[in-house]
Amino acid sequence: MAFQFPAGIQTGSIISLGITIYYPHVIGMPNLNIQEQINRTILNTVYDMQQEQNKVQTGTNMQVTGHYEIKTNERGILSLILSNYAYSKPMAHGFTVAKSLTFDINTGRTYNLSDLFKPGSGYVAVLSGLINQQIRQRDLPLLNGFTAIKPNQDYYLADKSLVVYFQLYEITPYYVGFPMFPISNYQVLSMAVANGPLDILSVDVV
Repeated sequence: MAFQFPAGIQTGSIISLGITIYYPHVIGMPNLNIQEQINRTILNTVYDMQQEQNKVQTGTNMQVTGHYEIKTNERGILSLILSNYAYSKPMAHGFTVAKSLTFDINTGRTYNLSDLFKPGSGYVAVLSGLINQQIRQRDLPLLNGFTAIKPNQDYYLADKSLVVYFQLYEITPYYVGFPMFPISNYQVLSMAVANGPLDILSVDVV
């Protein structure tokens, strides 16, 4: 595997009355069309999250704060998570939405969870089983039990781990926050698509 520099990242912002949102902006890529494609996907996701927040705010004078974290930026793979917190009076507490994106920076492709695995691999059952183990080990409270993840459950990639997570209230009470479940790449590598993100990130240092 040939060495590849990480993608250049700058912080962009959306600032207006009651709104301060910071998001990543990819720079310095040799292919400007791919760079624009990635940045457009990120910004569209930020806007979608704002719209999602608008649907759950029941009060007035809404305050919105958005941040991001880069989880992986190596070997041509960029994985990040965006978070958006909003509060409007007189709600008892604010509400946070999180969305993650994983890109191949050489092609601009965005990977859903299902894209990481071979067709027919049974990844939903395998990941659900591993998550169920962690729920029991961590003694996490559940709202209505847990059966299985969605085929395109939220996730991000961090070093050699696949981190599957759930939104507020999706499976746990609000006070738990976002339940996140790190799964070693090597536990699911046999199901991974050849030359896909899990395969690429699992290779030893070169």
